[in-house]
Amino acid sequence: MTWEPDRYLKFKQQRFEPFNDLLKLINIRSGLSVIDLGCGTGELTVKLADYLPDSHIFGIDNSGEMLDKTAEKEQSNVHFELSSIEAVSGKWDLILSNAAIHWVEDHESLIPRLFSMLNDDGQLVIQTPSNHRNPAQQTIQKLAGEEPFRTALDGWTYNFPVLPINRYAEILHAQGASNITVFDKVYPHILEDAEAILQWISGTTMVPYLEKLTPKLQDQLKVECLIRLKKIYTSSPAFFPFSRTLFAAAKN
Repeated sequence: MTWEPDRYLKFKQQRFEPFNDLLKLINIRSGLSVIDLGCGTGELTVKLADYLPDSHIFGIDNSGEMLDKTAEKEQSNVHFELSSIEAVSGKWDLILSNAAIHWVEDHESLIPRLFSMLNDDGQLVIQTPSNHRNPAQQTIQKLAGEEPFRTALDGWTYNFPVLPINRYAEILHAQGASNITVFDKVYPHILEDAEAILQWISGTTMVPYLEKLTPKLQDQLKVECLIRLKKIYTSSPAFFPFSRTLFAAAKN
């Protein structure tokens, strides 16, 4: 997918907030080999390096646009590379991902595969949006099923792969994981109005739809979406609760 870093970072404070909760789940040790899956512009990868003493951090992302922003963030112990979560390999002491695995299909196989890449005493720490039941996200999916978008998309809609929290716990237990922590958390964002919510989702959830449409239909989708969002989010400022799933597990 083609990402617009500036659009994504417009709500940097809100988007980065869950990362602080991820840090609290990490078993801090020195000298870790760490991979950050879906590192984006690298700001949080550098923060992770500051948090983990004498560790080597490797950030990957499949967006060249995002990685263009990482050049000045390279350090002796922090490196970035264009790659996908599906292609990641190797052995790691810490595998971390913040707001990325919801773009990867089949979590039933993804989570065991990631867990298998941990060294002994390694840890898997993940945060993924699980906000697909939010009215804003559902508005996009409903519009995609209506004309002219349905024909233009050939009936396609994004199949959100995130599982219920109980299932993540079950999958991790089946791998022999210890210290399993899984929970949902709602982040209560206050945005300016319905248009701000459109700007938020057009930088994330709407991206795979927009890239399949002509520029004219892209504009039309945004206009139609805003009309409906204004009927849902009638106040200013607008309350935009955002659900996320966080989990961690160790390999002993």
